[in-house]
Amino acid sequence: MDLKHLEPMSDYVWRLPPTGPMRVPGILFADVELIRDMDDKVREQLAGVAALPGIQTAAYAMPDAHWGYGFPIGGVAAFDPEEGVISGGGVGFDISCGVRTLTTGLTVDDIRPVANALAAALARTVPAGVGSRGHIVLDHAEMDAMLRGGARWAVEQGYGRADDLARTEEHGCMAGADPGAVSDRAKRRQEAEMGTLGSGNHYLEVQAVAEIFDPEAASAYGLKAGDVVVSIHCGSRGLGHQIGTEFLKEMVEQAPAHGLALPDRELASAPIRSELGQRYLGAMRAGINCALANRQIITELVRGAFARVVPQADLALLYDVSHNTCKEETHTVDGEEKRLFVHRKGATRAYGPGHGAIPEVFRTVGQPVLIGGTMGTASYILAGTGHGMEVAFGSACHGAGRRMSRTQARKRWRGRELVDGLAGRGIIIHAPSMRGVAEEAPDAYKDVTQVVDASDHAGLARKVARLRPLACVKG
Repeated sequence: MDLKHLEPMSDYVWRLPPTGPMRVPGILFADVELIRDMDDKVREQLAGVAALPGIQTAAYAMPDAHWGYGFPIGGVAAFDPEEGVISGGGVGFDISCGVRTLTTGLTVDDIRPVANALAAALARTVPAGVGSRGHIVLDHAEMDAMLRGGARWAVEQGYGRADDLARTEEHGCMAGADPGAVSDRAKRRQEAEMGTLGSGNHYLEVQAVAEIFDPEAASAYGLKAGDVVVSIHCGSRGLGHQIGTEFLKEMVEQAPAHGLALPDRELASAPIRSELGQRYLGAMRAGINCALANRQIITELVRGAFARVVPQADLALLYDVSHNTCKEETHTVDGEEKRLFVHRKGATRAYGPGHGAIPEVFRTVGQPVLIGGTMGTASYILAGTGHGMEVAFGSACHGAGRRMSRTQARKRWRGRELVDGLAGRGIIIHAPSMRGVAEEAPDAYKDVTQVVDASDHAGLARKVARLRPLACVKG
């Protein structure tokens, strides 16, 4: 991205001044190198978001931002409920894609002798890949119950335990979900996909706590160096994608009737208070519950795999947080508290210390912010900050962020070579497709450490722990 368009506010904060139809400025959180590495399309898309009706304060881009559908991935925007819009492009197609991390009670020394057997057991137990189907098949009534109940429904069906819900965003169930707003086609796509990872950048990874940066927060999160944790990254599968596809089309078609002059048809939106806006909210919230239920089911499948290989393991949920959502939240704007609809697309909620929406055990240190890296580098656990609440509606990055398209990655790398190379470094990879491995090559992504450092320096969230991969089941 050309720096001439931006005004530096600090070494890690940049301002895109309002021009043309922009109602508010754009704010980018990144160091100079990350900014220069961003496609100019990020700037163009951020300007488009800043032109939407009812937007509050600014349109934000996180350090891992790259161009997406309408909104940049790594984009955050909050809208007034009366004047504002809700945008399908501001949520994305994989509704409520997120990360769930489990502690295991094990150390690296416990895992090392059984790493291959454990990785194989996880790969057999949790279906992954394009069109992957699980052993759970939901009929119409069960589907609607799942879409209303989320992870709570999953626990009631025997997948997990009640104390998991206290460590899950929204306590495992998004209020306001409307299964009736979800099409039969979306439900059919999901009827056999519960408990599956899907494809793309989704993964199930066994990780070692390699480094602790904040001992107080790490203690609150139950982490210490040498511990083994498990992270699950996936979302709402075919149901979420179908919801996005259908509502984006309808939003484009109805935009003129709502008086919306969209700067880009990919910014398809509807007034929040419109019939279409309310219907999308109901469907999207059902999609959130689908993702929460999916990760809850996978959690129990993972517990079963561990029990067969390392029966002394005790897998407890650290936290579950999404990064493709729109939620109604209270934030301070111009010194006054307001209810806002906060879009986070490829951005993680990162509430600071004292916030009532996070588990009481974390309130002195802030919400766990789970950052997925790549299968060959690292992932991170951060903690939300009070400053982040003030400057970005309590939001932070969500991962490394792509620097190369999947097509470019396939042309440059071969999956088998990557798997063999990572094995030489002690990282076990299981994947149904070598093509998929090539698309997810670690070097196709930005440097996750640089992204996390920028988030830390900008005050969005502070570093707590670095996790290095031991074994990864790729989608």
